[in-house]
Amino acid sequence: MSDPTAFPQLAWSTVEHYLGIRQGTSYPLSPPRSERLVSYEIGDGGHGISLYVELGRDQSPPRSPLPSITIDQVAHRGKRMARVRTTQSELMRDFHDLLMAVADRVVTGDRDLGRALDETVDAWAGLLHRPRGLGAERRIGLHGELAVLRAVARARGWESAVDAWTGSRGEQHDFGLPDSDVEVKTTSSEDRQHTVHGIRQLEESPGRPLWLASLQVTRGGAGGRTLGESVAAVIRDTHAVSHIAGARLEAAIDRSGWSPTEQDDERWTLRGDPLLVPADRIPRLTQAMLPADVRDHILSVDYRIRLNHLSPAPGAPVDLTDFRLP
Repeated sequence: MSDPTAFPQLAWSTVEHYLGIRQGTSYPLSPPRSERLVSYEIGDGGHGISLYVELGRDQSPPRSPLPSITIDQVAHRGKRMARVRTTQSELMRDFHDLLMAVADRVVTGDRDLGRALDETVDAWAGLLHRPRGLGAERRIGLHGELAVLRAVARARGWESAVDAWTGSRGEQHDFGLPDSDVEVKTTSSEDRQHTVHGIRQLEESPGRPLWLASLQVTRGGAGGRTLGESVAAVIRDTHAVSHIAGARLEAAIDRSGWSPTEQDDERWTLRGDPLLVPADRIPRLTQAMLPADVRDHILSVDYRIRLNHLSPAPGAPVDLTDFRLP
């Protein structure tokens, strides 16, 4: 018999299902007739997921301990509530785990929201100081690179595609094709926004045109693909052609940081058609824009770009029609 006082765990697969079909719903986490209402909200005003915790008569919402988490006061079901959200949509899967840990401390540990959040962040800090496999941005990025790898293989064969995937070897760009290079950027944002890592990432190599493949993904629910499924699919298809190429691909995926033992329950699908454009049409920073006397002293530049205003260009080096995740 289940314990009626046990904390009601909410599985990520359930949350992802509602996000995938864009349907909002509410899950109460506090027991019936509890003095303090705690609820998990999905699709809350387009904000993805949120945790609501009822405030006491003279209680104010606590300050957020992290810049990626916001806490505000809202009216909900006739009650004054603190709402906890994240500003980082790509971290939603990890944020879900944090919300559940905070809610557990509030419901079963009788903590106030501020203390529960601080304790959870402190408890996770030791784990976060150690590498935990691929981060959320890199997992999404690898998924996009594997999708482009599949498109290259469809045109040139798996052996040539594996040779072309240079990003796994730490090269400047993700794919080196016979006559041009391709940089792949994948985002889960509704806007076509991407982070550029380094001032040379969108610079052409001498004598080689550079193209940017911009991909958008969204949570796909039961119809989506996990990164693990895509990894297995490309390895299977490569081995079917050549065991040597298959082994090289497995080594490349291993170098990328992917491990079959890490958390893998996020399911993705394409949000829309990919965009493939020459780098010189993209808003970008290059070394030539820096004064000559400071170029050797600027060690790292990361910045975000928005490409909503661009459309696909003719003459692309890889065909991304009928494009899908592997």
